[in-house]
Amino acid sequence: MTLSKIPLTSDEQAALRTCAHVMADAARDVILPLFRSGLVSDNKDVAGFDPVTEADRAAEQAMRAVLADLRPADGIFGEEFGISDGTSGLQWVLDPIDGTRGFISGTPTWGVLISVRDAQGPLYGIIDQPYIGERFEGGFGCAEMVGPLGPRALGTKTTTELANATILTTFPEVGTAQDGAGFHAVAKRCKLTRYGMDCYGYALLAAGQVDLVIEAGLSAYDIQAPIAVIKAAGGLVTDWRGCPAHEGGRALAAANEALHVQALAILAKF
Repeated sequence: MTLSKIPLTSDEQAALRTCAHVMADAARDVILPLFRSGLVSDNKDVAGFDPVTEADRAAEQAMRAVLADLRPADGIFGEEFGISDGTSGLQWVLDPIDGTRGFISGTPTWGVLISVRDAQGPLYGIIDQPYIGERFEGGFGCAEMVGPLGPRALGTKTTTELANATILTTFPEVGTAQDGAGFHAVAKRCKLTRYGMDCYGYALLAAGQVDLVIEAGLSAYDIQAPIAVIKAAGGLVTDWRGCPAHEGGRALAAANEALHVQALAILAKF
């Protein structure tokens, strides 16, 4: 499909936000009954392990049904069912369960990723964690999370030195051996390193809990919603060379420009 740069009125932005929340609610409704239920996973990667479950497929189908009703002219790019062309110049990028390995292990760090993009990249995104009941959204003038403790504004940390920073990634073995070396070169300069976060790490960065997330081997549906949420919260996400990361690959998410510059200087060697 052809994406366009489209000026959106405030009413159009509100309609897109409403649609995103309806999709997130629909995904929650089908996923939660299947979480920690002993669900069997299939493997999408014959050379390794890339699990997919009934919950992944059902959640994406539920979100696509919402779009067919509310936004039939928009395109869709979903992890499980691929690309559906549209005519509006906008595309929804969906990851029904980001962190399926965590999902089948019973950890609460997986999430539903929803974003809408135009030709220049993601405009708005949601990171939803159904089990905890937390939803992070950013874009169209909104930067907010809601959860068990009530609503609060998102905002990234003001840490300016790597030595004081907390850094996250999902796996200790980040991407290729070279990718992993790059991550660990930054991590050894930081105060605290944590693993196993899936998309929840990006949500924590937007919420002002951590300072850096560095990953590699991503697809567009892994990163577009986090980009929108983190940007709205005051942070930034690029690839390891400081270029746009919305098509996936290597990603560096930073709470602020000072940390971003320091991490980039290290990653430039990898």
